[in-house]
Amino acid sequence: MSTAPLSHTFWAGRRVFVTGHTGFKGGWLMGVLRRLGAEPSGYALAPPSSPNLFDVAGVGSLGGSTIGDIRDGARLNAAMAAADPEIVLHLAAQALVRPARAEPVETFSTNVVGTAQVLDAVRQTPGVKACVVITSDKVYDNVEWPWAYREPDRLGGKEPYGASKACTEIVVESYRASYFSGDGHRAALATARAGNVIGGGDWAEDRLIPDAVRAFTAGEALLIRNPSSVRPWQHVLEPLSGYLRLAEALFEASKLPQPLAFNFGPAQDDAVPVRVIADEISARWADGAHWRHDTRYQPYEARLLEVDSAKARSALSWRPRWRLSEALDRTIDWYKAYTGGQDMRAFTLRQIDEYLNG
Repeated sequence: MSTAPLSHTFWAGRRVFVTGHTGFKGGWLMGVLRRLGAEPSGYALAPPSSPNLFDVAGVGSLGGSTIGDIRDGARLNAAMAAADPEIVLHLAAQALVRPARAEPVETFSTNVVGTAQVLDAVRQTPGVKACVVITSDKVYDNVEWPWAYREPDRLGGKEPYGASKACTEIVVESYRASYFSGDGHRAALATARAGNVIGGGDWAEDRLIPDAVRAFTAGEALLIRNPSSVRPWQHVLEPLSGYLRLAEALFEASKLPQPLAFNFGPAQDDAVPVRVIADEISARWADGAHWRHDTRYQPYEARLLEVDSAKARSALSWRPRWRLSEALDRTIDWYKAYTGGQDMRAFTLRQIDEYLNG
């Protein structure tokens, strides 16, 4: 059974403010919103890599765009006031585990203080009716037990990235209790936790697919740090559809189960070891693509992590639409199209249409 379709009727003409729109997930989200007929405005730092999805897929032409730091309260407040949104989707973050270890203070500042600034801007923007803050599946205190984590499970973090996202959840809860609760509240607030996402247009360092594309195009072996680590892999459009379904429910004041946090992960058997993904993308890329285990010392990363999305299935009628095999096909197709010189704005929007209409 697939997810219920997103409502074009609901999103048509809807003013949406997206933080992090110059990033990988944010860029795809801007495309989805435009295809649904919404009027998105983005706020983020300049694109984090070169090349990047924002430029390659023409994300800047999909809606309003302000380049700024979410920790700059004055600039953020002005941008949100100008956009006058009804819905806010907060994706801006320092989103990489290894850079977080190298720059922990910067990571905590961006992910925790930055989120507080976003929520304070929401508090000062009267038209906002719903706000979804994107955190991570790494918010859980991962003891590597053999079953998936559910939303009420204990939060924690054994490395700076996961800890910063767990702290973000606490900031959201404090703002909800202090400013967005009670009979007179005007904005509904929730968090969304997703697993590893794949898809075209990601060029971040230390992510499996971008590392693979860089290695394969250079005719080199992909180096894998932890081949046995299990992650919940899904195409980027899957959690994005979940975020939007959650925003719809919040906007329409649907009665949702507590806590107001939702996991958006793949089907259970799409949580597989890294080596399986490495084998699959090598085969799809062909042309001698291969990988090998990087046996040098690596800092701590969880070996096993899965999330249970039963709550989203029940409360939001959300389910993954593309299984892992199709997600990998779509991802490699995107990068092959890019290296082949195709029009990537059109290609990206076409993949979005195929997902929305599938």
